[in-house]
Amino acid sequence: MASKERIPRRPLPEFAEVEGGAIAGIFAQGWKIWRVALDDENQYGPHAMILLLVVTAIITGGVLGLGMVL
Repeated sequence: MASKERIPRRPLPEFAEVEGGAIAGIFAQGWKIWRVALDDENQYGPHAMILLLVVTAIITGGVLGLGMVL
């Protein structure tokens, strides 16, 4: 049977269900939270992305703040 979709769907990526809460899910790959955030390996990918954005904003703000002081 031919598919009626114009763009065929890609196969679903590997996904691991994590038990133990958000902290366990975000740090499922150890300290490499970008793997969970960018590869969306478990159900806490969006939470890891927000944490990654907060860390990036803190580092950027610190560098800019030091640049203004010096």
